[in-house]
Amino acid sequence: MTGVVEQIAITGHRGVLPAPVERVRAEAGHGVEGEYHWSAAPDPGQSITLIAAEALEGLREDTGIELSHPASRRNVLTRGIDLNALVGRRFRVGGVHCEGVALCEPCNRLAKLTERGVLRGLVHRGGLRADIVSSGEIAVGDAVAAA
Repeated sequence: MTGVVEQIAITGHRGVLPAPVERVRAEAGHGVEGEYHWSAAPDPGQSITLIAAEALEGLREDTGIELSHPASRRNVLTRGIDLNALVGRRFRVGGVHCEGVALCEPCNRLAKLTERGVLRGLVHRGGLRADIVSSGEIAVGDAVAAA
């Protein structure tokens, strides 16, 4: 099971739309460098978030809602890998080893920042919350693979 990183987006301030970047450093025990929730001790599943391009395309097809990757508030946009299958499993994103913690189900905050129907449209396909197990760099075009 392999996929690819299509986009990366980060923001230094809560509530501000994440901006696309070509590469980012991910630190075990901290999170994605430049993210507002960078922490010395992130809660489980708060280090990095991913969403599949196929989920955003499915949202558009099912509801007509056009949600961009940055508007999804997830760090990494992937293609070609089943993120739901990575819950409880180790995987690699570029040079970074991660462990899937939980599905990143859409929340009321996301609904308030976007539009009506996003919550229902992204249920069980809102992405993945993961821990960073080993530090490294993630770049657009990098492989995403189950360990």
